[in-house]
Amino acid sequence: MSDIGIVLTAISAAALIILWYVLKMRGIDRKLAEVRQQAAEIKSRAQEDAERLQKEKLLEAQDQIFQLRSEAERKMQEQRREVQAIERRLSQKEDHLHKREQTLLQKEKEHERRLRELQAKERRVDEAEKRSRELVLEQVQRLESLAGMTSEEAKKVLLKSIEADILRDSAFLAKRIEEEAREKAEREARKIITQAIQRCAGEHVVESTVSVVDLPNDEMKGRIIGREGRNIRALEQATGVDLIVDDTPGAIILSGFDPLRREVAKLAIERLIKDGRIHPARIEEAVGQVQKDLENRLVEEGEQVAFELGIHDIAPELIRLLGRLRYRTSYGQNVLYHSREVAYLAGIMAREIGARVNVCKRAGLLHDIGKAIDRDMEGTHLQLGVELARKHGESKDVIHAIEAHHFDVEFRTPEAVLVQAADALSAARPGARREVLESYVKRLEKLEELAASFSGVAKAFALQAGREVRVIVESSKVSDEQAFWLTKDIAKKIENELQYPGQIRVTVIREMRVVDYAK
Repeated sequence: MSDIGIVLTAISAAALIILWYVLKMRGIDRKLAEVRQQAAEIKSRAQEDAERLQKEKLLEAQDQIFQLRSEAERKMQEQRREVQAIERRLSQKEDHLHKREQTLLQKEKEHERRLRELQAKERRVDEAEKRSRELVLEQVQRLESLAGMTSEEAKKVLLKSIEADILRDSAFLAKRIEEEAREKAEREARKIITQAIQRCAGEHVVESTVSVVDLPNDEMKGRIIGREGRNIRALEQATGVDLIVDDTPGAIILSGFDPLRREVAKLAIERLIKDGRIHPARIEEAVGQVQKDLENRLVEEGEQVAFELGIHDIAPELIRLLGRLRYRTSYGQNVLYHSREVAYLAGIMAREIGARVNVCKRAGLLHDIGKAIDRDMEGTHLQLGVELARKHGESKDVIHAIEAHHFDVEFRTPEAVLVQAADALSAARPGARREVLESYVKRLEKLEELAASFSGVAKAFALQAGREVRVIVESSKVSDEQAFWLTKDIAKKIENELQYPGQIRVTVIREMRVVDYAK
C-alpha cells in the first residue's frame, strides 16, 4: 500500500476514535444527567419523608405530652384528695383527743374526790380497827376470866376440834373417791378379765414327782430287775431316776424330781418291754435313742405352742427350752401350759385396751423360760430368763416385761403390767396350782399376825384360803376415821412383808356394844 493510503487509514482510524470518544462522552453526560435527576428526585423524596416523619414525631410528642400532663393532673388530684382525707382524719383525731382530754380532766377530778373520800374512810377504818382491837382485847380478857383458860389454850382446843372435823371430812371424801374408783376399776377389770378367761381354754395337768409305768404282767418285774439287780441298776444309772418295784400289781413307779428324766426313763422302759430284750447294753442304747427322740419332741412342743400363739420368729434355742417347760411344773401346774395361758390372757387384754399385742404374747410366753435351766445353772429363773432373752435378741420391752413380772423392777410399760396380771390370773385361778400344806398354813398364820400387830386390833381372821383377812377393832380405841386409815396401813404392810398369789382383801370391822343387866 502507498503512503497516502496509510495516512488515510490512520486519519480514518483517528476520526473513528474521536467519534467513539465523543459518542461515549455524550452517553456519559446523559447518564450523569439521569443520575443527577434521580439524586434530585431522591433528595426531594427524602425531604418529603423527613418532613412527614417530623410531623408524625411532633404529633406523637404532643400526644405524649398530653398524656403525661393528664397523668400528672390525675396524680395531683389523687394526692390532693389524700391530703384532704388526711386533714379530715387529723381534724377528727384532734377533736377526739380534745374530748379525751376533757374526759381525763373530769376523771382526774373524780379520782381526786374519791381519793379524798377513801382517805377519810381509811382514817375512820383505822379508828374503828383500833376500837375493835380494844373491844376484842376486853372481850378476850373477859372470856379468859369466865372460861378459866388463856387465849392460847382456847386456840389449841379450837384447832384440835377443827382438825378432827377436817380429818373426818377428808376420810369420808377419800373413802367415797376410793369406792367410786374401785367400783369403776373393778367393773372394767372384770369385763376385760372375763373376756380374756372366756376366750382362753387352758388344759392343765397336775403333775407330781412320780410316774407309773404299766406292765403287761408281773413276770416283767423280774426281767426289769435282772440277775442280781443289774438291769435296774443300769436303768437308774442311765436315766438318773429311782425305780420302785413293789407289790403294786402290773406297775412299777419311777421317782425323781426332774420330770424330763422321768419321761426318758418311762419311754425307755416301755420301749424295752415292747422290744423284749432287756440287758445293760440294750438299756443304754434304748435310753440314748429315747433322749434323742425326746429332744426332737421338745422342739416340736415349743414350735406347736409358738404356732398356736402366732409367733414365728423365736430363736431355735428358746423354742427347745420352751419344749423343756412341758416337763416342768410349779406348784403342780405345768409351766409350758401356764406360759401359753399367760400369753393368751396378756394378748387378749392388750387387744382390749389398745396395747401392743405381739409384745404381750412374746413376754407372756417367755416370762418363765428361765425355769427350763434353773436346775442346771446358778441364779433365779427370773435372772436366767432375762439373760436368755437378751442373748437371743429379744426386744427391750419384752425383756422388761419378763424382768418385772415378779415386781423385781418398777413397771415402765403397760405391756409389763398386763403380763404380770396375766401371770397372776393363770396362777391364782381355782385348780391351777396346789400348795404345800405346811407353807399354806404358815402363810395364813403370818397374815393373821401382821393384821393383829396394829394397835387397837382385837382379833384377826384369815378367810377364803388366805384371800381375805377380817380385822375386828376395839371401838373405844379406834374411831371410824381411824378404821379407814387402818385398812390402808394393814394392806400396805401385807404388801411389803408377805408373799402371796393374787390379792388379799382387808376388811376392818368396828362395832359398839353396850351391855347392862336388869336386876
